[in-house]
Order: sequence, then structure tokens, then C-alpha cells
Amino acid sequence: MKATFFIFLLGLGLSFSAMAASPFDSPLPQDNGSKYGKDSVTCVQNLSLYHEFYKQWRQSGYQNKAIYDAVGPWYWVFNNCPRATENIYIDGVNMLSFRIQSAPADKRKSMIDTLMMIFDQRLKYFPDRYGTTQSQKGEILARKAIALYQVDPGAYQKVYQILKESINEEKQESMGAAMVYYFRILAKMVREGQADTTTLVNTYDQLSGYVSDRLNNYQSMNNARKVSEYKNIKNAIESEFQPFANCKDLVSIYQKKFNASPEDASLLKKIISTLENKQCFNNNLYFDANQNLYKVQKDPETAFLIGKLLIQQGKNTEALSYLQKATSITDTDDLVDVYMLMAQTYQGMSNYPKAREMARMALKTNPHYGMAYVLIGDMYASSASACGKNDLTKKVAYWAAVDKYEQAKRVEPDLADLVNKRVSVYRQQFPSTEQLFFYNMKPGEKYKVGCWINEETTVRAYK
Repeated sequence: MKATFFIFLLGLGLSFSAMAASPFDSPLPQDNGSKYGKDSVTCVQNLSLYHEFYKQWRQSGYQNKAIYDAVGPWYWVFNNCPRATENIYIDGVNMLSFRIQSAPADKRKSMIDTLMMIFDQRLKYFPDRYGTTQSQKGEILARKAIALYQVDPGAYQKVYQILKESINEEKQESMGAAMVYYFRILAKMVREGQADTTTLVNTYDQLSGYVSDRLNNYQSMNNARKVSEYKNIKNAIESEFQPFANCKDLVSIYQKKFNASPEDASLLKKIISTLENKQCFNNNLYFDANQNLYKVQKDPETAFLIGKLLIQQGKNTEALSYLQKATSITDTDDLVDVYMLMAQTYQGMSNYPKAREMARMALKTNPHYGMAYVLIGDMYASSASACGKNDLTKKVAYWAAVDKYEQAKRVEPDLADLVNKRVSVYRQQFPSTEQLFFYNMKPGEKYKVGCWINEETTVRAYK
């Protein structure tokens, strides 16, 4: 077998030392339009030969010296039958990138130029993905840019331009690594005064949209590996963006976009998510974007958020109208939150009957939500004096309040510490034994608290 292979090598009439001496200082490939060039026999022989050595190099973990024997026949193929197989360019990039690492300084530039030429020739002869008519221009450009950056980081401005062309070509189908390198280099250019913050924000806007699209797609496919990969890509871009993400600049840039397209749902979502990611809530743009998104989509989740924002602005009546629209939320926990926020808002407006109604709706949604009972108990306690006409009736509401605190503890035992403190305080407000005797009342009897409370409770004395 070895003897046969040796005879095969001799039959090629190749001098490896001559071909390997300067294999990359060469004219452009000669092409006559056929797959195997003018000399198809020699092309096939050299293909087999370089591939054999390349395989040995790869199997050694790219450690042994078979690469030096692979270069000569590879170059012959590259130069004489450039249409033979796309692997010429894939393998050539790997070999040349490896050689550049140890090349002397005076050789690196010409070798890097040749490395770039390999990508250009691949794009010329294999512009479409294998077996399809789908262009692979963007992907090849991305690989070209990344390869250049790895061997010559100082050429980052050129790398940026190549990646920009790649991403404009591929859009949301762009390689994850390409998007990370692109944004990382742009951030570097901004730091060095070679690009402005507006460009960075616009690029962040573009790339984060692409990454989100890919993430959503892979999540719908339950592709855990790709989901993890694109979460890492998202985090890498976010990390680069973080130092530049001040609210003032973001609002300034996105305000112009909002003014130009105030009803563009995709833009509104992007504005909202970006401002939320950077915790830029205290500005009119965040509120306006949410309000416009609700006008466009009418979803209850957005109505809930607008309601919360309006409460922060002290616009309780307007807030309640949005919160009412949010009661069609299907998620149980969110719906409880809606009702409780409405209850708290009515409580703040001293509309206790309506506040209790909302708290009861929260309990109807989740009977184990003890804080609804706590809120009702708090309102009963705060109403005690106003609901009474004498020294007894001004205390009876505390009985009803304690009842609610005890109910809270029963349905949600984790609230025990919270409600026990309240119980301890309000039991001290119970009528004394002497007061009960004076009003002809006995502990343990049933008693109906009047006023807006209008609930039956049990007579108790302070001990």
C-alpha cells in the first residue's frame, strides 16, 4: 500500500520543496471554466494528494508537519482548477491561518493578502450554498472578516466594513459570531472617537432585533442548544453596549424614531424593551411608547403597565380605567396583581368599599392570596374611629380587622409574622371588659359592625 502511494507521488512529477518554498506568492487562479481545469488528470491527482496530507494534519490535532506537504499540491489545485471543490477554500483558509501565526513579520502582509484572496475566490466560484441557489455571500464575508481580525487585529476598521456588508446581506440570518465581532469592533471605534454613539445605538437596535428573532425561533423549535448559544450572543452584545447605555442618549435617539413612526408596533416594542433593559423608566418616551402600543394592540398586559405608570404619576382615576382593561389577563398571578393594584389605588383614594371589592376579586382568582385579607383588615382598622359614634362603636371595627388578619394567616401561613404583629397592635384597641359590661355585651356574642364594613364578627375584650 505504501509502495503504491509512493509510486503515485512520483508519477505526479512534483517537487514539494519547490512548491512549498513560496506557495502563496502567486498570480490569481487560472480558470478555463471547467470543473477540473485544463489538466483534469493532474487536478484530480493533486486533489487526492493534498487531501491525504491535510487529513493527516487534521487527525493529529493540527500538530504534525503534514501541512507542509499539503500546501504544494493544494496550491496547484487552487491555481489550476479553482472550480474543483469548495473544500479548496475551506482547507486553504485553515492552512494559511495556521502558517501566518508563525510567519516572519516581512511575510505576514503578503500572506494575509492571500488569505483574503482565498475568500474572494471562494465567493467567485462558489457564490451559492452547496446544492442550492441560495447566496452564501454574507456568510463568506463574515468568515473572511473574522479570519482577518484573528490574524491582524489592527485591521479592525477593515474588518468592520466587511462585517457591515455581511450583516446587511444576511440580516437576521447573520452568523452569531459575526454579530458579536461587529458590535465589539464598533464599540471599540466609539471609544476611540472613530464612530459616534448614535451609530452604536442604531446598530444595537438592529442586532438585538436579529438575535431576538433567532431566539424566538429556536425556542419555538425547542432547540435548547441553539437557545443557549443565542442567549450567550445576546449577553455578549449587551455587555458591550452597557457602558454606552445611558438613558439620556437612548431617549434622545429613540425619541426621533418614535416621532417618525409613532404607531409602528415593532419599533414600539423595541423602544420599550431597550428602555426596560437599561431601567430607563422615568421619561415620557417610555410611557408614550407603551400607551401607543396599547392603542395598536389592545393587549391587557400593556394596559396593566400603563396603569402602573399612571399611578406613579399620581393619575389614579386614569390609571384605574387602564387597570380595568387589564382584567382580561389570562395569567392567574398577573390577574391577582391587577386586582390588588386596583384595590390599593382605591384604598389610597379612600374609596374603601371599592377597594374591598377588588381585594375580594383577587381572592376569587386565588383564594390563597392572604395579602388581600391583610389589605381589607387594614382598611377596617383605619375606619374604626370614623365608623363609630361612641367609645364602644369606635372600637368594634378592630374585631373585624383581626378576623381578616387571622384569615390571611390561615390561607397563607407564610404571612404569620406579618399579621401577628398587626393582631398584637389592634387587640390592644379592643373594648375593655368594663366597656362591654356598660353596653350590656358579653365576650363571644355575635355582633354586626355597621358603617361600610357591614360584617358580622365576635365580641372580644382587651386582656
